[in-house]
Amino acid sequence: MCFSFLSFGGGEIILVFLAVLLLFGANKIPDFARMLGKGMNEFKRATDDIKREFREGTEDFAQDLRDSQREIEEHVRDIDSSLEEDSERNGKGKEDDFDALKEK
Repeated sequence: MCFSFLSFGGGEIILVFLAVLLLFGANKIPDFARMLGKGMNEFKRATDDIKREFREGTEDFAQDLRDSQREIEEHVRDIDSSLEEDSERNGKGKEDDFDALKEK
């Protein structure tokens, strides 16, 4: 799909400016431009707020994910050390314990 109708040349811009001048008059154009500027500023503020809220939400999620990863790593270390202690008591290696678990 081609959006070539959205590109304006110099002649089209002048034509639009003249149409606006005829419709609104020379006195209303500054007010119209001021309202347009305020609207654009408000739109920019709204999009910045949305970006900020999204960033804060993803930062909270990322922090929760990092905390969960740390907890899992701690549990893995605890299990590993527990297996080492059990294997030392039984006189077997960790690999033998793991093979025994796989057989069950």
